[in-house]
Amino acid sequence: MQTESYVYLLTNKNNNVLYTGITNDLIRRIHEHKNKLVAGFTKKYNVDRLIYYEVCGDIVGAIEREKQIKGWSRKKKHVLINTLNPEWNDLYQSIL
Repeated sequence: MQTESYVYLLTNKNNNVLYTGITNDLIRRIHEHKNKLVAGFTKKYNVDRLIYYEVCGDIVGAIEREKQIKGWSRKKKHVLINTLNPEWNDLYQSIL
């Protein structure tokens, strides 16, 4: 049985740090970021605002998409975010 996987982008309150990640449970994972339960980059830089996500068919597709996005310039990532969320609002409440 395959489950959906997600690629997501987070930022901090000043929108000057970007983080790209993948998960098979978007609500749980963003909750972990918001509550500083994830050690590392996002905790260190207070990156906890969900500004973009997309559904991938499976984990392999999510990993490939994550690698693609991580290879992009900051400008190209901004264009991607702006297609879904031009105001860069925190989308967490909308996925609950």
